[in-house]
Amino acid sequence: MRGKMKKYILGIESTAHTFGVAVVDDGKILSNIKDSYATEKGGIIPIEAAEHHEKIKEEIYREALKQANITEKEIKAIAFSQGPGLPPCLKVGKEFTKELARKLKVPVVPVNHCVSHLEIGKITGARDPVLLYVSGANTQIIAYSSGKYRVFGETLDRGIGNFIDSFARYAGIGFPGGPKIQELSEKGKKYIELPYSIKGMDVAFSGILTNLKQKLESKKYKLEDLSFSLQETVFAMLIEASERALAHTGKNELLLGGGVACNSRLQEMAKIMCKERGARYFCPPNELLVDNAGMIGFLGEIMFEKGIKEKPNKVDILPRQRTDDVEVKWK
Repeated sequence: MRGKMKKYILGIESTAHTFGVAVVDDGKILSNIKDSYATEKGGIIPIEAAEHHEKIKEEIYREALKQANITEKEIKAIAFSQGPGLPPCLKVGKEFTKELARKLKVPVVPVNHCVSHLEIGKITGARDPVLLYVSGANTQIIAYSSGKYRVFGETLDRGIGNFIDSFARYAGIGFPGGPKIQELSEKGKKYIELPYSIKGMDVAFSGILTNLKQKLESKKYKLEDLSFSLQETVFAMLIEASERALAHTGKNELLLGGGVACNSRLQEMAKIMCKERGARYFCPPNELLVDNAGMIGFLGEIMFEKGIKEKPNKVDILPRQRTDDVEVKWK
């Protein structure tokens, strides 16, 4: 038998291809269940991803409660990813959150998805890092300063994950493309020169994508070599921009975040740069790099403890919310 009933935070993630539910207590992630929409060919179709979320949401929720060994009555608040993200996918998470919150008579904590990638870095021991945040739709170099997470550098066109997925789709290897491109790159032997597009701390990928497509179309280059060259080029751009941000801010910690940070070559390049500058390198485990509800619940609990909460009928999605739009009231 339990003693006094504890209270837990529920986290819900639904910004893009992943629907997830997690249970968090006192900074510990007790369960982190997710399921992702994927295709054999082509990229993410937002409406189809939302239909996937709608179909599996209840099952994921029940599994998260079961794994955490709690009942619905023990939930004290529900944190959900408010944005940025794909509107149809965000809407599924929001509606499910509101439905549960009304039923359980608990408040809602709206969480910025990008900021949660940064905050979950606390579990690594990072205190005041520069975050290299690399995911499907987002590529930003972020650090905390004067009450907000400031963006010191970012993509000028598309997120790195979308860039990699677009090339993978063009090559006919399906979605998500990142793991497949990494696998192919490990078989690549020859570096093929590609455009190197960095402007200060900002990067751009569209020109590189066009160049890669042309090279693939010419049939003069192996896909393995193009994949290897893609990674070496764009990761070098990101690490160069991150090093500039460390120098500019005077910080000495680099934290990786976002699904693309699962790539072992990017991690290796980040470690080398940090070692050379005498900076500390941090990277959460892969399950907390990819989109997941654990990070939403983790930040949601911090915010809730500081009194940041809303009534279910007061919340809405913010598909285009920027990292630097968020007022960090919990620090």
